[in-house]
Amino acid sequence: MTTHRIRVGIDVGGTFTDAVAVDATTLALLGQVKVPTSHHHEDGVAHGIVEALGRLLEQTGCAPDDVAFLAHGTTQATNALLEGDVATVGLLGIGNTPGAVFTRRLASLAKLELAPGKRLPLVYAHVADPDDTPAVERAVAEVVGRGAEVLVASEPFGVDLPDGERSVLESARPHGLPMAAAHEITSLYGLHKRTRTAVVNAAILPRMLATADLVDASITKAGVTAPLMVMRCDGGVMSLDEMRRRPLLTVLSGPAAGVAGALMQERISEGVFLETGGTSTDISVVRRGKVAVRHATILGKGSYLSALDVRTVGVGGGSMVRVGDGRVVGVGPRSAHIAGLPYACFASLEDLRDAEVATVRPMDGDPDDHVVIDAAGGRFALTMTCAANALGRVGEGDFARCDQEVARAALEPLARHLGVDVAAAATQVLDAGCAQVRKTVDAMIRDYRLDEDAVVLVGGGGGAAAVTPHLAALTGMEGRTARHAEVISPIGVALALVREQIERIIPGAGQEQILAVRAEAEQAVIAQGASPEGVEVEVTVDPQTSTVRAVATGATELRTQDRAHRADGDERLRAAAASLKADPSAVRVLAGTPAHTVYGTEVRRRFRGVRRPVRVVDADGVVRLHAPDARVETTTVAAAPEFLARLVAESTSYGDGGVRAPALRLLLGARIVDLSGVLDPQPLLALAAGELRPRAADEPVVAVLETRS
Repeated sequence: MTTHRIRVGIDVGGTFTDAVAVDATTLALLGQVKVPTSHHHEDGVAHGIVEALGRLLEQTGCAPDDVAFLAHGTTQATNALLEGDVATVGLLGIGNTPGAVFTRRLASLAKLELAPGKRLPLVYAHVADPDDTPAVERAVAEVVGRGAEVLVASEPFGVDLPDGERSVLESARPHGLPMAAAHEITSLYGLHKRTRTAVVNAAILPRMLATADLVDASITKAGVTAPLMVMRCDGGVMSLDEMRRRPLLTVLSGPAAGVAGALMQERISEGVFLETGGTSTDISVVRRGKVAVRHATILGKGSYLSALDVRTVGVGGGSMVRVGDGRVVGVGPRSAHIAGLPYACFASLEDLRDAEVATVRPMDGDPDDHVVIDAAGGRFALTMTCAANALGRVGEGDFARCDQEVARAALEPLARHLGVDVAAAATQVLDAGCAQVRKTVDAMIRDYRLDEDAVVLVGGGGGAAAVTPHLAALTGMEGRTARHAEVISPIGVALALVREQIERIIPGAGQEQILAVRAEAEQAVIAQGASPEGVEVEVTVDPQTSTVRAVATGATELRTQDRAHRADGDERLRAAAASLKADPSAVRVLAGTPAHTVYGTEVRRRFRGVRRPVRVVDADGVVRLHAPDARVETTTVAAAPEFLARLVAESTSYGDGGVRAPALRLLLGARIVDLSGVLDPQPLLALAAGELRPRAADEPVVAVLETRS
């Protein structure tokens, strides 16, 4: 049964703005609309967002005050950088010590290339003493006089001693310009990279502020009282106020929305997400139930922006077929959209009468080996989607589905040209396209050391069926197309959690410092509207770089998900056995909490001893945690501190690489608490104690430990 409370996700693309309404209790899709993105309206993209929202409410029969959550994702920041549509940045470098020579070199950031022939508009002035107010005012006046529309202050060691940056901006406040201190954008060391990240953030700040104000005012006028959230590039959402401070976090957020949808709707815990459009496929990774992120490259340079690790391959549903020497030699990167041609499989049988193969150059300079069909109804492109439909790879009701008879008729001329039957011709096409995608998928599985026994391929986007099903057949991996694949991005926006990441470089970090970083991340998401009771924090300590990282996530409301269907014991056992690739009779229950059941088996391999792979399955029958070789123990909250101390001591390894505590995860209430990012036993146990503290003494706790080699 659905309620009237809905979560709304709006994805603002370059051409269309897609919006969905999701039931806040069941998370079922209730409605979806598509409107043209309103780039040229006087209110900009805000107009399209409000139009999409209005049509969505009308379609679902909901009122504005039924909206429990509203978020949007936008390509605006990315487009601003790609198109060079940015503000002039006034950079105020600070320092009077010998190190000031490095600060003065920051003026070279004006050489950053935004687009071919267009550089970042930046003017620089130096401030020797941040407390010399007249000198600061002269420096500010200088950059403003040279056209600065936004200000950035940066000083060596500003992360540890931010008073100088704050003082300079305080003196600049009367000018009324948007401004930021470099230490506010990132707290990592590295003057040049930190300042570069802050400068790029500032360059898009005025435009993003204007859009944020328009969207906020428009949504309020429409009667929606839920706070407006914005999609981040790491798969979470942030408050509008946080976006006003750090708009750079929205750069590269387009692919992040799709993988957030795969994570929240499809609930994959170990897999590869492939979002396929008409021209390309964005490939990203979910490992142990979390999206894979890394510091992004922006304008060809490294940054301190943590963004989804997404790799793009020029193969999509509309990619054109290329032939030579009597065989298919490739697919893409040109698509039917670029060539201005319709897909052959969406024609009619009458349109395809008397069809013959021809080859063309889609654009000047392209090779002339791209296949088209000249027929009674005109000229058509042969695409990956045509081949997938001809082979029956596209499911009933799929966005890319067409009449299989028409698809086979479209492939018939190519089959004659190649001297094979239709099925063989279609297979050659899909093999060629998927071979390119497979290289990247294999590389990401290696890079992130995914558990190959548990990897699932999940396809999203309108072209998902053209790639993922055939790739799964080629690799032997489990694969499926996401439900409502064509709107997986706005679904991801609607279901995304509030997220914040705090990074600090702390050499020899002790448990108090680690706990402080954790607390800062937790408070940051609560300040943005996350319910304190549901916040989860993952802490990672990298001893090689002395980086302490805390990632906090939480929902803006406690989710009371529909309990109408829960998997019974047999369903959960079958899910675990399928994931373990074992006969159900060889799988046994190792432990459990009211929310999760832990299953395990034994794998004996010659020369490699015994492995004990484990799967944690939730009440819906979804595998939430994979461990290739783990120890599972059960205790209570009251006994846990002493019990865990002993377990950790027994499983800690010592060697040339130093002390390495086990990768520890706790099943606690409805949560899986991931403490695997901490290698030092004492902070590990301190973090565990913090998670246990608010729980009832007799509550069960299940520990899943993996010993590190």
